[in-house]
Amino acid sequence: MHLLEVMNLKKIYTTRYGGHQVQALTNVSFTVEKGEYVAIMGESGSGKTTLLNIIAALDKPTSGEVWLDGRNIVTIKEREISAFRRDHLGFVFQDFNLLDNFSLKDNILLPLVLAGKSYKEMISRLNRIANKLGIIHLLEKFPYEVSGGEKQRAAVARGLITGPQLILADEPTGALDSRATDSLLRLFNEINDEGQTILMVTHSTKAASHAKRVLFIKDGQVFHQIYKGSMSYEQMYQKIADTLTLITTGGVRHE
Repeated sequence: MHLLEVMNLKKIYTTRYGGHQVQALTNVSFTVEKGEYVAIMGESGSGKTTLLNIIAALDKPTSGEVWLDGRNIVTIKEREISAFRRDHLGFVFQDFNLLDNFSLKDNILLPLVLAGKSYKEMISRLNRIANKLGIIHLLEKFPYEVSGGEKQRAAVARGLITGPQLILADEPTGALDSRATDSLLRLFNEINDEGQTILMVTHSTKAASHAKRVLFIKDGQVFHQIYKGSMSYEQMYQKIADTLTLITTGGVRHE
């Protein structure tokens, strides 16, 4: 069952000075099934961040469609966008995006507060997720009092607490050390095994090797994709590394 369907996306930006046009996405089409864990990779400037922003309803395409669970998010009215993102999407960012003057507890609960949920329901959800992520003892601390890995776990909790259909992760390991990276990637595998759909943009071959499928974007188009299948982590890592080499050395685009 297609949870996400991206159809013929094109995005053209017009520069502020000189009026030059830059085509960030040319003709991107792919689907994500419910329960999949997909990584998107590509060189800087390949269009992957633009693609993620459109899927997140943070930007509009020049043309094309993005369907999430049967609804074309491109056509959602501006006044409904924030509520739609809050109810259907969870976000995990490289720089955590936690509010320093809020405790971890209040940061995690914020989406539910904005959604008008009862305090009883909020605490019930919080305790369940905080226990799962191993941060129950940190909830009263502030972001500046915990490590980068602990901040990212709080950010994951905030992303999960609304019960989103899709988690969108933008370079989630980019600000973490190797130990925190390993911990976060194990966590992503665990929540995916429980049925959570994840779409992750990453430069990290290590992070992408944990996904079940990797899409490669080159020059605003889908260049290639790899399904993990029965491959080991090491085999997946090598496949990804080989494809990235092909991209950087000017390999032929996959049709």
